[in-house]
Amino acid sequence: MTSDTSAAHISTRKTSVEDIRRSITYHPTVWGDHFLAYTSDVTEITAAEKEQLEIQKGKVKKLLAQTPDESTLKLELIDAIQRLGVAYHFEQEIDDSLRQIHLIQSSKVDDDVGVVALRFRLLRQQGYRVPCDVFNKFIDEEGNFKESLINDVEGMLSLYEASNYGVNGEEVLDKALEFSSSHLESLILPQMKTTSLSRRIKEALEMPIHLTLIRFGATKFMSLYKEDESHNHELLQFAKLDFNIVQKMHQNELQHITRWWKDLDFANKLPFARDRVTESYFWSLGVYFEPHYKAARRILTQVIAITTILDDIYDVHGTLDELKRFTEAIESWDISVVEELPPYMRTCYEALLGVYADMEDEMAEQGKSYRVQYAIHEMKKLLKSYMDEAEWCYGKYIPTMDEYMKLGVVSSTHMMLATTSLVGMRDPITQLDFHWITHDPPILQASQVLGRLMDDIAGIGEEKVSAVSCYMNERGCSDMEALSEISKIMKKTWKEINDGWFEPRAASLPILERILNFTRVLHVIYSIGEDGFTNSTTKTKQFIKDVIVDPIQF
Repeated sequence: MTSDTSAAHISTRKTSVEDIRRSITYHPTVWGDHFLAYTSDVTEITAAEKEQLEIQKGKVKKLLAQTPDESTLKLELIDAIQRLGVAYHFEQEIDDSLRQIHLIQSSKVDDDVGVVALRFRLLRQQGYRVPCDVFNKFIDEEGNFKESLINDVEGMLSLYEASNYGVNGEEVLDKALEFSSSHLESLILPQMKTTSLSRRIKEALEMPIHLTLIRFGATKFMSLYKEDESHNHELLQFAKLDFNIVQKMHQNELQHITRWWKDLDFANKLPFARDRVTESYFWSLGVYFEPHYKAARRILTQVIAITTILDDIYDVHGTLDELKRFTEAIESWDISVVEELPPYMRTCYEALLGVYADMEDEMAEQGKSYRVQYAIHEMKKLLKSYMDEAEWCYGKYIPTMDEYMKLGVVSSTHMMLATTSLVGMRDPITQLDFHWITHDPPILQASQVLGRLMDDIAGIGEEKVSAVSCYMNERGCSDMEALSEISKIMKKTWKEINDGWFEPRAASLPILERILNFTRVLHVIYSIGEDGFTNSTTKTKQFIKDVIVDPIQF
């Protein structure tokens, strides 16, 4: 979310109060009023669509029940259901099947690396801490993966996907990742004829299953699955219908959010700030797309969109004196102090407190006001970190890497957004869960570190302190050397996130899934070679079209 100045014009003068402000020209909103057209009439889900969905769902449910758990077909069916984005319809059935598969997997003797890797991946995705020694049978006497495996391209692809679920210390999975990725890369040479398999390999290397977003991944997988001669027609039809129905729900949600945002009129009142409400909604969809998370999505989107404005106030527009006054006002969390702020800050302060007041009214009706207090506390911590970073900037202070990361993980927004993501979720989220998440559990620590580093790498070249610049200053090394070392830290940190996902879990699956999905969103947005949230005119625009605008064709 941190503002990306790499593609923007920056100027700094040193005379009047207005002259000492930095000026960054961001591109205007990509979407404008586009989503205001998605009214209830346009996004209505017909009775016929609902009926057809239930019929198709029943067929898939029957297929799941009839396919033996011990069969490879069951593994492939579960994998297809998950990758098509419809697993939320069959959570209990999939959970029961994978529990049985986990019980019998130790007795399975398979020489097919593809099957072994698929079973391993599905179980680790479900949180089972399956030992990685299941791959030892594919290691030769010299400790390397057998060269004969490279002839099995499907098996290599399956091994590659499985190897992304490793934790620190699992050397065999490190070798599996290096072995499979290097050989798969050799199969997609520029002159190679484009085939379904080569496209699958290319997309997997760019975005493995473990790192992608469910809805985004589903749009890509549907076309690939259709080309698979063994695909199940009923499942594919169900997935397409479900995607389009849920997309209509998302369009209608975004219509209401766009109206709320337009009424705030930030584009005119605060023209220096990024107008990214649609991108904020896309972010929230990555965290949870399922229909029953509608309220949680709305709350999270509103907070992300306003936090973007706050970030630009601290990072770009505010003077040090103004920022101190604003931070004091945030700490008081009292609308009566608004008159003490400059006019442009009043607009944002009133909107921020208004969002949380509405949130509190909504939660009070459910007897869950405590949730909002946790969210407010984390917002205060975030803005205090923004203030500290502003003081560094104005004082031209270059922190050590440790100093920077200690503050940077807070300013990454991860803790605040992860806490906020739970506010609108329905039970069984409890106060103990809020206590857990706000006390910096290891999986969230790792997610914050990864988020901070991904953000900084995407914004390399900006005129501000970052992990890259701090590392270079501290070690006296080049930017390439710093990036190499930070890349190693990121790989290690992903494994720490994996470790927090596996049993025994410190929190329930719905909570851990939010943390994992936040990290995935950042990976998707920042892996395109730039800050795709700030600079959203190209690839991020296409992501949004694929997921929110364009229906799947039958």
